[in-house]
Amino acid sequence: MADHGESNGLQWYVAHTYSGYENKVKANLEKAVENNGMQDLIQEIRVPVEEVIEIKNGKRRTVQRKVFPGYVLVRMVMTDESWYVVRNTRGVTGFVGPGSKPIPLTDEEVETMGMECRSMRVDIALGEEVRILSGPLEDFVGRVEEIDTLHQTVRVVVTMFGRETPVELEFSQVKREK
Repeated sequence: MADHGESNGLQWYVAHTYSGYENKVKANLEKAVENNGMQDLIQEIRVPVEEVIEIKNGKRRTVQRKVFPGYVLVRMVMTDESWYVVRNTRGVTGFVGPGSKPIPLTDEEVETMGMECRSMRVDIALGEEVRILSGPLEDFVGRVEEIDTLHQTVRVVVTMFGRETPVELEFSQVKREK
């Protein structure tokens, strides 16, 4: 079977969850990984979200909506042990794949979902200036105050209306200023 360019067996798999339990599954699974010392086998758990503008009672607001409701994406090395930990996490109903055999996402699927663009963005350092690429503060420039590699987020301080405002962004939403 092709191993999609990942030499160490690390690939993205899709776990099916009860709808509305995606974030709980992510938290439970992260705890299970930590408790079992499996950080080398299960490296990343994601619930992809997109920002959408919702108009409720005449008020516009930006809300985060799950891109794949009922699914959690897991970057892992598939072993009996790692399969068991994911499969037995509360809220997980199974892996996507025929029968009990999980099928990893292909490179093309991973790329289409924008899952990998983030891992190459760790070229940002504390104190550096970054430009915001998307979201309500698009095109603002701010200073990196905190980098969270586990959750792939960065806290950037932006000056708005004469005061400094910290904003939390995903790696994919910022790029280093030249």
